[in-house]
Amino acid sequence: MFFTIPTIMTWTRIVAIPLIIAVFYLPLSQELKNLTATVMFVVFALTDWLDGYLARRLNQTSSFGAFLDPVADKFLVCASLLVLVHLGRADVFVALIIIGREIAISALREWMAQIGASRSVAVHMLGKVKTTVQMVAIPFLLYDGMLFGWMDTGTWGQVLIWCAALLTVWSMVYYLQKALPAIRQHAK
Repeated sequence: MFFTIPTIMTWTRIVAIPLIIAVFYLPLSQELKNLTATVMFVVFALTDWLDGYLARRLNQTSSFGAFLDPVADKFLVCASLLVLVHLGRADVFVALIIIGREIAISALREWMAQIGASRSVAVHMLGKVKTTVQMVAIPFLLYDGMLFGWMDTGTWGQVLIWCAALLTVWSMVYYLQKALPAIRQHAK
């Protein structure tokens, strides 16, 4: 099911990456660049929820879609973090924590699947909370201005991205603890 509606929506998150980056190279005011990138990120991030909903609703779930969905999310988040580091709106340490965790947990899940223990590292609520905090922090940092005349999104984005980094470490420790019995068993 390579070209179902949900899978095409997932592909749009990957296609969005160069578009979001390109916004910052256009001859626009910084405020318009920030607004455009923020709106794009939010719209494409919402496709994460919508493609899953449609896949279930239209009975178009597939193994390929289940594989591509988290990959698209990780690409979108990692690329956006790199843009934010480049713009000086996110600390490189935060980006390393988040990107490093994504690589480590993806590798762990792949290995656990190979040894038949993928259930031990199934998605947990802690990972979902981490993702939600990231998905709120990133557009706040992309916007980097006053929202509704009173909310400094840059400040709130900094707080939230550091919270996301802490949740990232916590969720990584959680997944490693869950995988440890299988790791010990197969490391012999």
